[in-house]
Amino acid sequence: MKTNGSQNGLNQLQTTTVYSILFGISLSHMLNDMLQSLIPSIYPMLKETFSLSFTQVGLITLTFQLAASIFQPFVGRYTDKNPQPFSLAIGMGVTMIGLISISFAGSFEAVLVSVALIGTGSSIFHPEASKIAYLASGGKRGLAQSIFQVGGNFGTAVGPLLAALIIVRYGRSHVIYFGILAVIAIIVLIYVGRWAKKKFEEMSIQKANGHPEAPTHHLSKRTVHVSIGILLVLIFSKYIYLASITSYYTFFLIEKFQVSIKSSQLFLFAFLGASAVGTYMGGPLGDRYGRKYVIWFSILGAAPFSLAMPYANLFWTAVFSVLVGFILSSAFSAILVYAQELMPGKIGMVSGLFFGFAFGVAGIASALLGLLADVRSIYFVYHICAYLPLMGLIAWKLPDMKRDVNEPA
Repeated sequence: MKTNGSQNGLNQLQTTTVYSILFGISLSHMLNDMLQSLIPSIYPMLKETFSLSFTQVGLITLTFQLAASIFQPFVGRYTDKNPQPFSLAIGMGVTMIGLISISFAGSFEAVLVSVALIGTGSSIFHPEASKIAYLASGGKRGLAQSIFQVGGNFGTAVGPLLAALIIVRYGRSHVIYFGILAVIAIIVLIYVGRWAKKKFEEMSIQKANGHPEAPTHHLSKRTVHVSIGILLVLIFSKYIYLASITSYYTFFLIEKFQVSIKSSQLFLFAFLGASAVGTYMGGPLGDRYGRKYVIWFSILGAAPFSLAMPYANLFWTAVFSVLVGFILSSAFSAILVYAQELMPGKIGMVSGLFFGFAFGVAGIASALLGLLADVRSIYFVYHICAYLPLMGLIAWKLPDMKRDVNEPA
């Protein structure tokens, strides 16, 4: 049983939703992911400039995603014990260096180094940013993660559009001008870091007075471990499918429908824009109806449209891709908050694990799908990946955390 004092301490930390911080984190996430999304957006240009195979294109994504994934759980675990609110601005600075580097890269190897720097910046950014969103949630954790995550998805969607309007038109060297966005993000993150520093100090005082830092649940360790495993499998299916879209959708459209590079970027923007909207919807719906059901629907519900997309004409391909993006992307906020509730008190580590696993799976999948496209065809890749959302069936084994989480009203 919790004491009244413990409840009051937790209420002091979590009853007020700090929207200025959530929007600041969301804005910086938007700018961060907008810069990262320039990488796949310029794949056709890099492929032509350096005469790359699909396998080499996949290796670019693999290098970026591994750099963006391997360090995240370790960063999260370290910052759980030693909060580093200003590490967000540092991570954005590393991303900016990588961005400048890729605009002048003169070889395939230089491109790999550049994207590795951008990925490292992402590893530093995501775990601590997700934790700060949690702290600013006021108990509305699904909403907070959705606000945070939708910024990233919106940035990912806008990146290809800006690439089509600026980089494709004027050349890869113009990537450097996007460094201005990184500077803006650094300024915002310094403001967020100052707020977070005060919040962490408040939490230290509460902890010293014997107040709990996080809600608890009544699930066994075995149930927690099995549930985490199920969530990782769902991330596996979701991000392999998304890798097939973000890395190769433009090539698929160009090859099958003979659209221009610029037009293919607009189709990618439509998919990513729908993904941004879906990301926002998942969190609040999970708060209201239970995250398990949002997770189940968002993975499995995309299956009919993903299965139909390889056989559709250009119009219906665009329509189905928008529906898949909207439905599938509603899962991540719900999955992440569900995992955080499974392991209270380890917010940074859990966030780093899931962001890192998502990026790592996407990177490995991109490399393997590129190899598969070289050996077979880009059409074969889309036929195989279309079945991945069916893995959402295993979500029925997740416990209902809406009933199990014990927290103050």
